[in-house]
Amino acid sequence: MSVDNNQHILSFDPTSIKKGAKQNFWLTIAHNALGLPIEIPIMVCKGLEDGPVVGITAAVHGNELNGISVIQRLFSDLDVESMKGTVIGVPLVNVPSFIRQERYFKDGSDLNRIMPGKVNGAVAETYAHRIIFKVLKHFDYLLDLHTASFGRVNSFYIRSDMSKPITKQLALLQCAEIILHVPPSDGTFRGAAEDLGIPAITVEVGNPNLFQKKMIKSGLSGIHNVLSHLGIIQDELENAENESIQCSSSKWLYTDKGGLLNVTVNLLDVVEKGQSIATLRDIFGNQIEDYNSPERGIVIGKSVNPVSPTGSRILHLGTLV
Repeated sequence: MSVDNNQHILSFDPTSIKKGAKQNFWLTIAHNALGLPIEIPIMVCKGLEDGPVVGITAAVHGNELNGISVIQRLFSDLDVESMKGTVIGVPLVNVPSFIRQERYFKDGSDLNRIMPGKVNGAVAETYAHRIIFKVLKHFDYLLDLHTASFGRVNSFYIRSDMSKPITKQLALLQCAEIILHVPPSDGTFRGAAEDLGIPAITVEVGNPNLFQKKMIKSGLSGIHNVLSHLGIIQDELENAENESIQCSSSKWLYTDKGGLLNVTVNLLDVVEKGQSIATLRDIFGNQIEDYNSPERGIVIGKSVNPVSPTGSRILHLGTLV
């Protein structure tokens, strides 16, 4: 007979967990059409001394795998006997989409655009609302781990409101390649946290549907820095080899025709206004468009899928500070 050592719970209260404990839980968020529970995994490390509660979440989209590995590795490193405070990991927020190996809910909803959801909303809205009020509300700080979407690649970059000292510090501690100043927009998990008074940043940890060792290591290092800065663990802060490039804003560039797209610049390239960044060819191989950068900026992310109908993304261009 197999034994399940992880507790199955209907509600979550980290204050009820004894000090010096490391525990895993399955928390019921909703039920499927058979009435069976849809549960999310919760990992908790609680130190022997009081301190802040830091929440780290991953896979708000079902295809964002790097963050899962970051959280797993973090919890294998943590020593509750030398910790102050509590670290809560949610390695998989969007369980239904993960199981289907898709990014969005089956109704097409983007969970990171409908937060905080609704008490009595549609399927995705209800799921989002319960994540907020069953889990997120218990955090003092949030680090939300994401990746690029299908057919795109990302640098290791941070989304943060750099006008706020706390979120600015959280961002700088990540030692990321790029920090993008962007106040949390409506509907995001980060925005829902900020609305509850919880300082939050989004950490973009590479590409979808992959475990990328370098990206995972970078994400893990940044989290260790935050925990050290907050006094939860006693590690020395790790400094970046290169200073993070800061962007005051960003924009996505899109195709105005359909065809086969080839983006000719790389991640982290600084492009000048008017510089060629991509070409578009028809099915016969004839070039039908040459796309140029509308301004000077840095390549934060880009498309790697050649199949591009009208309105497809070309690249994510950051405006340098």
